[in-house]
Amino acid sequence: MKTATHNSYLESLAGRALLLLAFCWAATDVAADSRFAPVANDKWQAECGSCHLAYPPQLLPAVNWRNIMSRLDKHFGTDATLDVATAAAIRTFLESNAASGKRAAVSAGTLRMTETPWFLREHREVDARIWKSTAVKTAANCGACHTTASRGDFGERGIRMPR
Repeated sequence: MKTATHNSYLESLAGRALLLLAFCWAATDVAADSRFAPVANDKWQAECGSCHLAYPPQLLPAVNWRNIMSRLDKHFGTDATLDVATAAAIRTFLESNAASGKRAAVSAGTLRMTETPWFLREHREVDARIWKSTAVKTAANCGACHTTASRGDFGERGIRMPR
């Protein structure tokens, strides 16, 4: 009788452990899909989003955004100069919502999101021919593969690799 009770207890404990693991897995999956929770700023969306994806501020630390915003006249080979008030509002928004913690520490100094340790790790399995395809052209073209990138969702469920 003691063994049956002990086995029942172990089965119950195992069931609870499996349930907890399933919950944690589901929570992690949801968190991965919404890692860059959408933040709203009309000026940022209008100005930055008029030429490329308005990259989620959480992709880079504040110091990187400050550097990018201070060099808009030479913005990756393009003059993206804005009036002082608009530039200041966007810089404040980006810095207020920038990456923090470990992501900020390892990405400091890198102005291109495609050169951050996080980006390189997440995309290490992408075949070189995908980057060169006419549908992608550049690693900075997130929307070519991430169908929900415009909402800040870079989760694997929204990936559709171009042919």
